[in-house]
Amino acid sequence: MVSRSSRSRWQNDLPAAVGDRRPLTARAGVLGLQGDFAEHLATLDRIGVEGVDVRRSEQLDEIDALIIPGGESTTIGKLASQYGIVDKLKDRVAEGMPVWGTCAGAIFIAKEVPGHPHPLAALMDMTVERNAFGRQVDSFEADLHVEQLGEPPFHAVFIRAPRISRVGPGVEVLARLDDGTVVAARQGRLLATSFHPELTRDERFHRYFLSLGTS
Repeated sequence: MVSRSSRSRWQNDLPAAVGDRRPLTARAGVLGLQGDFAEHLATLDRIGVEGVDVRRSEQLDEIDALIIPGGESTTIGKLASQYGIVDKLKDRVAEGMPVWGTCAGAIFIAKEVPGHPHPLAALMDMTVERNAFGRQVDSFEADLHVEQLGEPPFHAVFIRAPRISRVGPGVEVLARLDDGTVVAARQGRLLATSFHPELTRDERFHRYFLSLGTS
């Protein structure tokens, strides 16, 4: 279930670490080519995980997991290809490195994105549609019940958000809106969310992702 709300994006200021004792990845990178990478780095710092601002392909060898932030997927794709990050990222994923794409990052890791003009990493067996909920003025917030996170519901922030319109047989759906739209999914050590967990003070999605590399 999900309920839309106009409450502040900071409402999830809760002690997310309480009761969560899963081991976490020691060193996580955030792709810093464009977008809200700083907010992800700040979240990693709050939970005591070393965060690395990744801007060169060789840095992918220095981290245990990678977050690809929200922003402009066309810009992220173009720069990642230009700097040789796409090919190196595919190699690291093949070695088992966890990758999480949030909003534009989810577009970047999808195997299918109708009409996308620039290169994608094409890591996760899903189809993602850009700007599925409209323009910036159509942004919204919603309470998501995510079994893997427990209670309370996760208050999610959607900004020019994509939607996951198809998932492959090996992809697990983690969260949906009331109308059935998939907004979070996992395939092994790959994670995709249509929303921005880094814009809340709820660290549970970050902790969940960082536990994937230790399982």
